[in-house]
Amino acid sequence: MNLTQSWITIPDQSDFTLANIPFGICVVDNYYHACSRIGDQVILLSHLVQEDAFAKYEIPDGLLNEPFLNSFIALGKSITVPFREEIQSWLSDQSNASAVESDIFYHIDDVVMMMPVHTRDYTDFYSSIEHATNVGKMFRDPENALLPNWRHLPVGYHGRASSIVVSGVDLHRPMGQTMAKDASAPTYGASKRVDFELEMACIIGKENILGSPVSTAEAEASIFGLALFNDWSARDIQKWEYVPLGPFLGKSFGSSLSPWIVTIEALNPYRVHGPKQEPEVLPYLQYEGARNFDINLSVSIQPEDSEEVVVCRSNYQYMYWNLLQQIAHHTVNGCNLQIGDILASGTISGKNESSYGSMLELSWAGSKKVDVGNGQTRVFIDDNDTVTMRGHSGSGDQRVGFGEVSTKILPAHGK
Repeated sequence: MNLTQSWITIPDQSDFTLANIPFGICVVDNYYHACSRIGDQVILLSHLVQEDAFAKYEIPDGLLNEPFLNSFIALGKSITVPFREEIQSWLSDQSNASAVESDIFYHIDDVVMMMPVHTRDYTDFYSSIEHATNVGKMFRDPENALLPNWRHLPVGYHGRASSIVVSGVDLHRPMGQTMAKDASAPTYGASKRVDFELEMACIIGKENILGSPVSTAEAEASIFGLALFNDWSARDIQKWEYVPLGPFLGKSFGSSLSPWIVTIEALNPYRVHGPKQEPEVLPYLQYEGARNFDINLSVSIQPEDSEEVVVCRSNYQYMYWNLLQQIAHHTVNGCNLQIGDILASGTISGKNESSYGSMLELSWAGSKKVDVGNGQTRVFIDDNDTVTMRGHSGSGDQRVGFGEVSTKILPAHGK
């Protein structure tokens, strides 16, 4: 199969080449459709499977018109992997070119992208050593920035799945308690330190039975794919509430997910080895092979009535704890993961200041101003700012990208 050429026109620098073929959910004429994408064309899978080449997959009627991908994912990799490869083959076969005029294809501007999965549980990890070190330097002992457990296990917390929204959905600045420096009592009001966190979301594609851990050797079979993820944070609310039980209202007001899930198989060419882990991890966290991914990431801020400005360029390959280790640790106590669950990576920061994946780091807890163009600066996110994250691997006709996750922060309710 030639994965470089298709009879569909693909714009230069498109994230959605023939090498990608991601999955999502869109609405067309008030109907839900499981879909894929190539270039600027969205492929309605329920229409595509009427082609003879797809008859062998025997996908149940109606499954591709559900409001989430969960049932499609539940078919298992024995179906979803060759199904995606069949789409690639069909799109590269010139004899199918007349289908471009059919109701299989809709331009991206003519569909509404929706949440791709129904997520019942969401876990946020803290897996970038650069990010964890920066936070430790700011708020603890600069000489001992990492807590004693950090190099021994993937630290995480249970997040709020109900407030995850798809790209394009605006979020309001949260209200809550904060404690001002040198104050004797907290006050109630709108957060003054709303922040983005540049993350990737792992979409779980296989369930494990309660009480049955998943080893690092088995973990990749549990991954359907990845998406971009903005784990919004209210740093001032978080700082006051997080001791002793961790994040709560400072996180649960919203997180943003990109609409396209890029399969783990599409990312195979971009595997890289992760950072050396010292000290050696316990046996259940040990793994073999290249298990990180070279994914170029960026974050831009667009103030109202201004152009967007890139404030961060990072890479997913920096992660200290990889996906296999996160899944193995998450399930080692017998915890059962479910299809559509999200495991977020935690903020992805690199060694250079330009690669820091949050305003907390870029402004160093508010002590530095970040240029957002047109004579404006920020230390955290202002009302009506739009934050957009993008990511891709590779280039040219082998580029595999995620599109974007973009969200505007609105004033607090009643303000």
